[in-house]
Amino acid sequence: MLHAHVFKRADRHAQTAPPHSARAIDLARWDGSDWLAEEWRALEAHARWPTQSHAFAAALTPLIEGQRRKLLGLRAGRTISALLPLCRDAGAIGRWRIAGSRELFEPGDLLAARPDDAAPIADALARLRQPLSFDRISADSPLLPALRPAMHGRGLLSVRPAMPCPLIMLDESWRNPESHFNSGRRSDFRRAARRAEALGPVTFETLAPGLQDFDALFDEAIGVEAKSWKLEAGSAIAVDRRRETFFRRFFREAAAEGRFRLSFMRIGGEAVAMQLAQVSDDRYWLFKIGHDERFGKCSPGTLLMLHTLRWAAGEGLRSYELLGEAEGWITRFWTQEQRACVRVRTYPASASGALALAADGAHWVWQRLVRRGA
Repeated sequence: MLHAHVFKRADRHAQTAPPHSARAIDLARWDGSDWLAEEWRALEAHARWPTQSHAFAAALTPLIEGQRRKLLGLRAGRTISALLPLCRDAGAIGRWRIAGSRELFEPGDLLAARPDDAAPIADALARLRQPLSFDRISADSPLLPALRPAMHGRGLLSVRPAMPCPLIMLDESWRNPESHFNSGRRSDFRRAARRAEALGPVTFETLAPGLQDFDALFDEAIGVEAKSWKLEAGSAIAVDRRRETFFRRFFREAAAEGRFRLSFMRIGGEAVAMQLAQVSDDRYWLFKIGHDERFGKCSPGTLLMLHTLRWAAGEGLRSYELLGEAEGWITRFWTQEQRACVRVRTYPASASGALALAADGAHWVWQRLVRRGA
């Protein structure tokens, strides 16, 4: 029933496609309208990232409190065919960015039913007096070809490569993930497993908790993460009350919809590694990982990743998506496959645009001087 509903709504978008002369409008706040939430969820059939969902945007409130907010939308009657949630710091020099991108370091993009729907949104962005700073959007985003003509005569546009997102394309062979690695790595896996088993009975589980069990399991998971290096680095969820509130709200909504996945590795019943993920679009989206440093010698994070790769392949999912950045430990040991991203910045013909251009120019010159002196 759910899939039939989604396709029906997608067909409705096609039937009510706004004309090319349509203009994007500001739909203001995005967390207080049942109609808007319904239209947003219908559009999620066209999402490239889980960060484009209504649940993600609605959960952002504690992280972007005090910031200016804008929701650009393309609307024909009561049907919405494109959405882009924005926020910026208050003040004349604040730059518009995709909501949550700076706070969570995740990629995002325009959510649109058709590529042509990007043109009115791009025109609205080009007419803003404040500059844009989209740090990571899809390299094949429909916004890019639309922004170039939209910015013509209105200011400057910069598009540069950004940190990509790693992924592993899955097939039946990933039911045995160890087979994808050389003999040295397979030996490392076996050694880690023996060390873990020497400490007590080892079990793995991937759960889809309902709302009744969600909070207790979520608390257990972030408790594991807090026992890792992330606590000292300040990146653990439990360190920042606002980030904890965001993730609790976001994953709670995913749990209500049956999309949240929580995985544990346990030794003697004690959780020593965890993953927080979401399943959507037949993909496993990995948001957060963590392990107890006391058990570091048996590589619990690695063993749990092997388990979830095996689980995802067994579920028939088509990819395993490592959100965040393509860090060395991922590209060296797990995958070379990536989703390309770009950084987009605009410098409108305005005082704030000129200030942004001067600031970025000074930063670029400083970086070159530092590299030369290194």
